[in-house]
Amino acid sequence: MVKKQHETVKHFIFRLFFITLGAGLAAGAIELFLVPNSIIDGGIIGIGLILNIITGIPFGILILILNLPFLFAGYKHIGKNFFISSSIAIVLLAIIEAAIKGMDPITTEPLLATVFGGLLLGIGVGLVIRNGGALDGTEILGILLTRRIPYSVGEFVMFFNIFIFSWAGFVLGWEQAMFSILTYYIASKAIDAVIQGLDDTKAILIVSDKSDELADTINERLGRSVTKLHGRGGYANVETDVIYVVITRLELSKLKEIIRTTDPDAFTTVMDTQETYGSKFKSAIH
Repeated sequence: MVKKQHETVKHFIFRLFFITLGAGLAAGAIELFLVPNSIIDGGIIGIGLILNIITGIPFGILILILNLPFLFAGYKHIGKNFFISSSIAIVLLAIIEAAIKGMDPITTEPLLATVFGGLLLGIGVGLVIRNGGALDGTEILGILLTRRIPYSVGEFVMFFNIFIFSWAGFVLGWEQAMFSILTYYIASKAIDAVIQGLDDTKAILIVSDKSDELADTINERLGRSVTKLHGRGGYANVETDVIYVVITRLELSKLKEIIRTTDPDAFTTVMDTQETYGSKFKSAIH
């Protein structure tokens, strides 16, 4: 029992460290890159930045107020851990942003601010999401509303951001709005990279009459273990083994060569994977 509690506390401290780091990176991106160049991001953070410019109310206070209803909605529909992690992240974002406010910007060149500000913001937001929290309530709102409207969460977020960037065009100017759209795009790609990981892996399904020979060759030449799935052809109604294997992007061409030389008639499907877990996956030989 004591050991279990120790591991739980250790894991929480680990998550807290990366949530703090993520909030700090996001605050740095906002204050040292985006705000000095009148560039915003999408979502609740973008609304907070526009209202800060219009009203002069500190961004930290705005981000707390704007996210508050979404935090409670997240507590009800997503869970207590999400609520706690998100609350910590948003409070830290507000505190760190207020602490560094007034510091000299790292660059006043809009394009550099767009690229590096978006990258830094995306990494920060991604770290928070990866560790069970959120800095922006837009997707929570999307999850709640899409239960009642005929659109997906992604479509809702896109429509929501079209409104925000249109508003930014009237408030900041259309050139700044275009920089803001580019910032949002860069940030979204950085978020995906952090959440999904940088390892680009592929999941392969191979239907072959020479499945045993293929499995042995893949294991010998790539060092990858395979899983055999039992299948039946829908046309000929013939039973066959389907090989399932996960490889890295760099191993794909080598695998194709193995399949071509072993069974040119094999039917192969290549699928992208987001993350791959398991210690054995990293121990492949080449």
